[in-house]
Amino acid sequence: MDRETNNELDAAWREIWEDLDIRATILTGAGDKYFCAGHNIQVNPDVTDEEREFLRAEGVFWPLAGTGNGQRLGVHGQMGDHFPRIYKPVIAAVNGWAAGAGFYTLLSTADIRIASKENARFKFALLSNGWVGGGPGATLLTRQINYADAMRILLTDEPFDAAEALRIGLVNEVVPHNQLMARAEETAELIVAKPPLATRMMKEFVIRFGDTPTDEAWRVQTLMNTLLTQLTTDGDEGRLAFQEKRKPNFTGGLRRKGEAFEELTAEQRERIDYLKRTGGAG
Repeated sequence: MDRETNNELDAAWREIWEDLDIRATILTGAGDKYFCAGHNIQVNPDVTDEEREFLRAEGVFWPLAGTGNGQRLGVHGQMGDHFPRIYKPVIAAVNGWAAGAGFYTLLSTADIRIASKENARFKFALLSNGWVGGGPGATLLTRQINYADAMRILLTDEPFDAAEALRIGLVNEVVPHNQLMARAEETAELIVAKPPLATRMMKEFVIRFGDTPTDEAWRVQTLMNTLLTQLTTDGDEGRLAFQEKRKPNFTGGLRRKGEAFEELTAEQRERIDYLKRTGGAG
């Protein structure tokens, strides 16, 4: 993963976000050996040692505008373009080694992770190089699996296989290599059948408000739900399909802004208050 690759990935993620016909993405590596082997850490021969040292020091105090920790911002405008988060579902089909930046990409970008039983291997690749890392890997790992397993990975920096990744909850499932893409596609098909706006907002809710106190997060969740039921057509479609015992057809349609409600009479106000108290509105 070098700057050219980052730029190509960033462009792809932006296209995925802006193309409303895309409802899910499968991320995998070419071939059968590597999902992603990590960053290209070769030293640029055009940069002197003195320049490199100065750039690192200045970057601590004066990172470029439009960056996060010195990395250009990714598609959703917070984390860097190396490890983007996008508010559409991403399925990782881990076909081989996920090491270094490949490992951190799983943590930052992939929501559902399916690993090849024979070929998937994982290595964090920080302490072995004398680093704690400039990316979000260590931060995300400790939030996604339990403490003891995270610390073993971080402190020993030993590689591990798909079975161990499944045991610690890093991946959702392990399948034979020749079934990997079929299983990823099957999972994607389940997701794309769901309402696209609600799916996108569910992911945003979890990412943006997962660390928010429960009462505040619940308030945001309720507001999101109100937007979905009032401003999109999918909420009604889901309810009608359930009542009519048929498969729903979710389109992500938006509603026009309507006329204002008429002012309530005293009797109407009493009726509305009663429904609010009893939950009669559904």
